[in-house]
Amino acid sequence: MSQIRHALDVKREDDFSHWYQEVISAADMAEESGVRGCMVIKPWGYGIWERIQRLMDDRIKAAGVQNCYFPIFIPLKNFEREAEHVEGFAKEMAVVTHHRLISDGKGRLIPDPEAKLEEPLVVRPTSETIIGDAMARWIQSWRDLPLLTNQWANVVRWEMRTRMFLRTSEFLWQEGHTAHENREQALEETHRALEMYRACAEEDMALPVIAGEKPENERFPGAVETWSIEAMMQDGKALQAGTSHFLGTNFAHAAGIKYQDREGREQFCHTTSWGMSTRMIGGVIMTHGDDDGLRVPPRIAPQQVVIIPMLRDKPEDADVLAYCEELHRQLAVQHSMDEPVRVLLDKKPGQAAAKRWGWVRKGAPVIIEVGPRDMAEGKVAMIRRDRLWNTETGKVAFQFMAREECVSGIDALLADIQKSLFEEAAARRDANITRGVTSLDEVAAFYDGSRKFPGWIEVQWSKPTGAVLEKVVETLKEHKLTIRNVPRDAAPADDKCIFTGEAAVERILIGRAY
Repeated sequence: MSQIRHALDVKREDDFSHWYQEVISAADMAEESGVRGCMVIKPWGYGIWERIQRLMDDRIKAAGVQNCYFPIFIPLKNFEREAEHVEGFAKEMAVVTHHRLISDGKGRLIPDPEAKLEEPLVVRPTSETIIGDAMARWIQSWRDLPLLTNQWANVVRWEMRTRMFLRTSEFLWQEGHTAHENREQALEETHRALEMYRACAEEDMALPVIAGEKPENERFPGAVETWSIEAMMQDGKALQAGTSHFLGTNFAHAAGIKYQDREGREQFCHTTSWGMSTRMIGGVIMTHGDDDGLRVPPRIAPQQVVIIPMLRDKPEDADVLAYCEELHRQLAVQHSMDEPVRVLLDKKPGQAAAKRWGWVRKGAPVIIEVGPRDMAEGKVAMIRRDRLWNTETGKVAFQFMAREECVSGIDALLADIQKSLFEEAAARRDANITRGVTSLDEVAAFYDGSRKFPGWIEVQWSKPTGAVLEKVVETLKEHKLTIRNVPRDAAPADDKCIFTGEAAVERILIGRAY
């Protein structure tokens, strides 16, 4: 087996954190902005977000949810109405206190002391409070329910430790907010949204996830129940990839969201909220990336096929380019996974090999090269990004085929790449969930540092609350562990809780997380 020379300078096995940053840079996805914790999302990175947004928005609207928009500035008093909610976000809030700047006479601008706001404004960390005000105005009767809203927006949470896409002070997301007549309808919506996230993650992003309920200590501030989808990254850490919250009537009481029921009585609405953010791009990188850069699942790739003409400043260049333009036209009218194929003809100046490796690092699913010989034989040279290398020869695994075969087979090819990436990630995840751990000593030994990427463990517990749960959380924290969720499809409990020694009632996943 020949040695492969990869496109990145750092390998996942050697330094996963450095590799992650290297992929973002090499794939030209984003860059630092000059403001701590804020990033510039470049066209390829934003193109992936646009695809996720498009596919998610279709799913949201298919459920009868309507998009709207609410202000980025929220009066501080809105948060003060809900003590638990504000406590959960207080340390992360960015606050506007002045509305004008003046010169200090030394060439600097400072807030004008005379322009202090009567009430500080919080830069939106989430919108439950301001949307609650709107719901209280919009809902009068049971006929106004259910109220199903969503907004695509940016939010600000002043993070102490930041990492591009995964944890930034400003990020992009969607947040759904709904109001219902009763608990049952609100819970149904909570689980509908969770299932929507599972489907979007697995079917669109090829991210295998585990859906389940968060423990009491991990609930959204003010929620009655919080549910999540958890994805495993290649280093074995968990990424909370989407959350759905059943809020009961807590926010309804705080905001006065009431309705007159069918018997004429005044009732408080049951509400939900649910969200998914640009951290999903980080999840795509850490799930599908390899030592050559990013690999983008075709469903979310801004360009699914990239054609690179091999031009050499020779007379036949015009014919090669015309051949590629016809190939582009033929591919662009094909459909794959219910959408037209997104294909780009890369005519930018530069050597074909350099452009090829640029697209390899970006993770375009299919890369096609065409030179004079290919044109003369009516063929193309194609690369599947998910299977880049011939491991026997150590060379790029080009597939040479007739142009007509390439065109007619593009639908099946893209669908197979999507399936292949999901199956690879699912097999890796399943191989790295350890079961049968029955004591805290075993947990400590499992995460003692002997395993480079230890993955998760599934254990049984008695679902403790209050002070007992706090002790469990502190014990896990000593090993940098957290409870990820209670998988909704887990086998029934049949043993003792490893934390309390009492009869277990359910199974939980434990791991390290981003």
